[in-house]
Amino acid sequence: MTSRFTGKVVLVTGGGSGIGRATALAFAREGATVAVAGRTVGNLEETVRLIGEEGGSASAVQADIAVAADVERLVSTVAERHGGLHIAVNNAGYLPEPAPLAEFDEASFARTLNINVIGTWLSMKHEIAHMRGNGGGVIVNVGSVVGAHLTIPGASAYGASKAAVAALGRSAAREYAADGIRINTLSPSSMDTPMSLLENETPAERTERAKGMFPLGRIGSVEEGAHAVLWLASEESGFALGHDLVIDGGITS
Repeated sequence: MTSRFTGKVVLVTGGGSGIGRATALAFAREGATVAVAGRTVGNLEETVRLIGEEGGSASAVQADIAVAADVERLVSTVAERHGGLHIAVNNAGYLPEPAPLAEFDEASFARTLNINVIGTWLSMKHEIAHMRGNGGGVIVNVGSVVGAHLTIPGASAYGASKAAVAALGRSAAREYAADGIRINTLSPSSMDTPMSLLENETPAERTERAKGMFPLGRIGSVEEGAHAVLWLASEESGFALGHDLVIDGGITS
């Protein structure tokens, strides 16, 4: 346990698995009080349990980021329960089944934009409203190399949504810097999560595929994603504003 974030209250959406869970654990290890949010209560409670086992402080709030009332309730609940909100990590997202653009199902395309774009916007909207009246804060949005930095056949909806996440972050960063709110984006490539597995692919098969796909010869770990989030949220990156930090093992180099 270290003290880099002692006294800070951190909200992590999508905190029940993957980079979200790893990020919540990493913040707690560095002294933060962490609130994890998402739709699946069991996953959130498991994250809280893991943090508690390590001596950290955490709570869970069920919320759907695509529902405005849920997001407003989420932010107010975290602030009231823990005495404020200093750092927000907007990590929750949705990855649809791949399909060529002209064959994409309208409902699936709309769902992707609703969760990834409108959900991120709603999250920032209510986080910023709280932070503006309470001395500022830090927001890290989790985007993707897909869309803003890389194109993948079949991923038009996901790519468009994640490119929009980066654009939202840049716009908001300029608009609210004077309020003491620092906003940046993290854009990872595929990481070591179930989401990165191809259909019927085993983790061992993915490891072999990654050797020829990434210049570093491997897929990234969720802990590496978490470390990048913490750097963007820390004073060490204090001069970074509206930045889109790519961590991709060199795949876009």
